[in-house]
Amino acid sequence: MKKFIAAFDGLNFHESTLNYSVFFAKHSNAHLVGVFLEDFTRHSYTVADITKYEGADFDEHMHELNEKDENQRHESIEQFEKACQDAGLNYTVHRDRNIAIQELLHESIYADLLIIGENETLSRYEEPVPTKFIREVLNDVQCPVIVVPEKYKPIDKIILLYDGEPSSVHAVRSFSYLFETIKSFETQVITAKSLEENLHVPDNRMIKEFIKRHYPKAEYVVLKGHAEDEIIQYLHREKKDPLIVLGAYRRSKFSRLFKPSMADALLQHLKMPLFIAHNKS
Repeated sequence: MKKFIAAFDGLNFHESTLNYSVFFAKHSNAHLVGVFLEDFTRHSYTVADITKYEGADFDEHMHELNEKDENQRHESIEQFEKACQDAGLNYTVHRDRNIAIQELLHESIYADLLIIGENETLSRYEEPVPTKFIREVLNDVQCPVIVVPEKYKPIDKIILLYDGEPSSVHAVRSFSYLFETIKSFETQVITAKSLEENLHVPDNRMIKEFIKRHYPKAEYVVLKGHAEDEIIQYLHREKKDPLIVLGAYRRSKFSRLFKPSMADALLQHLKMPLFIAHNKS
């Protein structure tokens, strides 16, 4: 049985992450772990809420604020547990109370898959997608990740992004091993090439031989032009609700200052779940 972990902020519980987690765990017959990140610096109240208090019993005031947060976290855990029970899943709850990013990266060492919401910040504040927290997770995570949008839609198609690099093949392989039953879904392999190149996919014979063993009914689409622009435009026209499979995210911080990754672009412009797998060899 595989082990999937789903990351949650109990003070800002994302039902979409829960619904996608249950969907993926059921399709892989996986044990689902709800990782509730209860960073000791994370509160629903602000410093201003504390400093403006003018009552006599400050300790009682702080107790009430913290009790409110604890009750909210309990409600979030109960919602997770009920969803797992209703779906007939094997599940566990972890309440991680240290620094959130460190806790989650440590959990990922011992997981087959991490599922997390694209707008997760582990703070009171909203940020543009991808958030700083998501960037940190994707850069250092130790297992494949599915980053999910804030609105849940059942998946009915798989799109495999292939650019001829080992990382894109690794992502396809990782996804295939994790999700045997999803192989029955409609599947497309998408490649983007420059205007001067031919319409053959890179390593044409080898990749088609490989894909056929995993997704025998997969269709191939070759787009011409700048990869990010053409792929995003193509996916904007998609009528179904696909999951996108892609490879490497990891690059140096210096490199990312000048050229955002494909994952960044897809997260910014699309509202589709992304399966991202590093090739760390």
